[in-house]
Amino acid sequence: MLKEYYSSGVNTVKNSLELLNIHNPIGYNLSKGHPFYEYKFKKFLAECALGMLPSKVWDGTADATGGYIIVREDGEVLCYHLFNRNEFETYLINNTKFETASTSRHEFGSIYKENGKYYVKLNLQVRFIK
Repeated sequence: MLKEYYSSGVNTVKNSLELLNIHNPIGYNLSKGHPFYEYKFKKFLAECALGMLPSKVWDGTADATGGYIIVREDGEVLCYHLFNRNEFETYLINNTKFETASTSRHEFGSIYKENGKYYVKLNLQVRFIK
């Protein structure tokens, strides 16, 4: 999805997943209609929303155990109980996008050398669509 974002500019999670299914970069058997990439990314987004952070090892213990409240820009309040986890995950897929991080704060776009090879530091942040 990172490669797709930088090569095509597709920035919504939903559109990125559609392209991922078309290109199928890891060659997963999609012939039976299994939504492999969407399934994995839904779980990732839900875990992030419920407490997973990049700075520490994730043990699966959620910070939010009863539900999740989202206040939309228009003031509408959405409340997802974890009984409605499928609905919550679908909401996340349909309402998130990718953005690049700050170049100064995260050293994004910098070139660095490791073990005699040069690399470019690329990253994405997942944000709600406004």
